[in-house]
Amino acid sequence: MQPPPLSLLTLARRQEGLVSAGQCDRAGVGTARRARLVRDGCWGLPTRAVFDVEPGRDRRVDADHRRRRAAWLGMLAFGPRAIAVGPCALALHGVEGLPGNLHPEIALPGRSAGRHRDDIRVRTFGQFEVLRYGERAIADLVPALVQALPELPRRHAVAVLDGVLRRGSLTGAAFEVVRERVRGRRGSAGLTGWWSLVDPRAESPLETFARLECVDAGVPPDDLQVEIRSARGQLVGRGDLGWRLPGGRWLIAEIDGREFHERPEALLRDRSRQNALMSTGRVDILRFTAADVATRGRIPTTVRTALARHR
Repeated sequence: MQPPPLSLLTLARRQEGLVSAGQCDRAGVGTARRARLVRDGCWGLPTRAVFDVEPGRDRRVDADHRRRRAAWLGMLAFGPRAIAVGPCALALHGVEGLPGNLHPEIALPGRSAGRHRDDIRVRTFGQFEVLRYGERAIADLVPALVQALPELPRRHAVAVLDGVLRRGSLTGAAFEVVRERVRGRRGSAGLTGWWSLVDPRAESPLETFARLECVDAGVPPDDLQVEIRSARGQLVGRGDLGWRLPGGRWLIAEIDGREFHERPEALLRDRSRQNALMSTGRVDILRFTAADVATRGRIPTTVRTALARHR
């Protein structure tokens, strides 16, 4: 059988491996040919009239792809008027800190009703600002945050806000707009105690997750991005999370994300940086990985034990 047109496969790559039946028709891949591609295992059918052109792809290691794919699945399933909303819109905005797997969520313009299907949620949010995303539309950043935050777990909600503030995607004034617009929404009461935990100095979601664990365990860090200086006052480096020790010293926790710290050049930089910090005599360093962050209790227990040695 002749392979699908390159133009269709190129389009699929822009849509996280997905194409709609309408897009296939316009590319000359009709109903019978699509059915055969699915029957032969060349394509998948995640929902009615949406096709996965790479069903054998291992998606376990690429959470960003999985999140964007969820957004595209919803938009393609409900047609060109469907708008990606909530966490799915945030994924297309490139926001960090979201859960690894998302339910597809869309809204239809003009309060149009639609039935959920195949785990795709059709939401009704009233009027909200939208942004063009290629030929599609997604919720703009502020309404997407307002839609998503009341339904996200705390650690992800705080990490999302840390990230958008750190990157400058959300200004301080816009942050206050989000707070005001969230008030009164279903689930918003749970956010009351979370706003004060937001800190744009966190340089990754893993740092946010680790910090929140320590806060919950009663060993909150005294500072973030702690500057360590030499005896001459020169900046040697910064530590992700810091606890003050006697004599002006610091206990530093470094949170190493796998993606950024397992490349050879990154490992070399990390080792050189750690050696420079240790040579000042002003720090004790604990290093944690994504696996440590995923093991609840490991980081605060280790920190508490290290602090106890100095007290």
